[in-house]
Amino acid sequence: MVRWAVCNEAKVFSELILNNINSSILVTDAELKILYANPAAESFFKLSARRLKELSFEQLFRYSSFDLERVQQAIPTNQGFTDTEVSLVTIDENHAMAEMSFTPVKSHKETHLLIEVHPIDQIKRVSQESFVQSQMLASRDLIRGLAHEIKNPLGGIRGAAQLLDKMLSDNELKECTQIIMDQSDRLRNLVDRLLGPNRLPKRSQTNIHKILEQIRQLIELESDTDVVKFYRDYDPSIPEFVVDEEQIHQALLNIVRNAYQALHSQGQGKITFQTRIASKETIHGQRHKLAAIIKIIDNGPGIPEHIRDTLFYPMITTKSDGTGLGLSIAQTLINQHRGRIHCESWPGHTEFTVYLPIEL
Repeated sequence: MVRWAVCNEAKVFSELILNNINSSILVTDAELKILYANPAAESFFKLSARRLKELSFEQLFRYSSFDLERVQQAIPTNQGFTDTEVSLVTIDENHAMAEMSFTPVKSHKETHLLIEVHPIDQIKRVSQESFVQSQMLASRDLIRGLAHEIKNPLGGIRGAAQLLDKMLSDNELKECTQIIMDQSDRLRNLVDRLLGPNRLPKRSQTNIHKILEQIRQLIELESDTDVVKFYRDYDPSIPEFVVDEEQIHQALLNIVRNAYQALHSQGQGKITFQTRIASKETIHGQRHKLAAIIKIIDNGPGIPEHIRDTLFYPMITTKSDGTGLGLSIAQTLINQHRGRIHCESWPGHTEFTVYLPIEL
């Protein structure tokens, strides 16, 4: 009787711990059918424990970067493991970065799999923002030094070509000097674009939805097909606020144009413009009373994993004819408004989120 009471008390104590732990805890059998889910798991997957028990572990995700085969072999080989940075998309389209641990646990004659899911989105985002910011500052200094070294001899080359052009009477030779001048101008423009905008923002009261509608119309006019559809999900409560309209237009246009080109290359797709208003939003460590959140969402192939961490660096591109400056310039322009850009992507979904402080 005493032994039963002790066992029962231990069971109650164990359940109390599992029910109050912040990490999502799942227990499965050898076929990965879910046998137990704690309240944190219910919250994370937005499913009740009863509904979770009707599913197998792999059915919980639309996309995941963990090695499913290794998970399936954890019990047969009796080898647990931990994956520190896993990208997950749950069945309700919620994206998260998580640390996941898989541990075989023997219980009586059976072995179960204990799965721990610990979201690290906030930690990862703060760390990544700090890293990207420091890398951007370092690369900006490097580019400025490089630009100076390039522009000086470039000016000399163009000047010499102009002088030679005036001395020549042969039109065929003049064509050669003109090519030299044109290519010199092209390189100078490229260097200027690498340096980013060279003027301070000219701020005025602006309606963010007006900018998005102008971009939508521009992209539709530029396209020769209707394979890409635009959808709008606007929050009408966002007031007009102070920004440089031209710069914000350019930043958002660069993001939308990238999405359009990705979709156009696959033949079809949709782009969604979504806006929301947030209170007490922290951007680059500074708390803002109100902020506008602008999302550009497409259902294209997704951004290749090998460039996701360097996406906003200059010269990073997946296009054979691209310069890789669009997103770098967009980030610079948004940073000048004390805002930030965040990107989440997986196959079939890419989402750029722009946060802008609302200054009335």
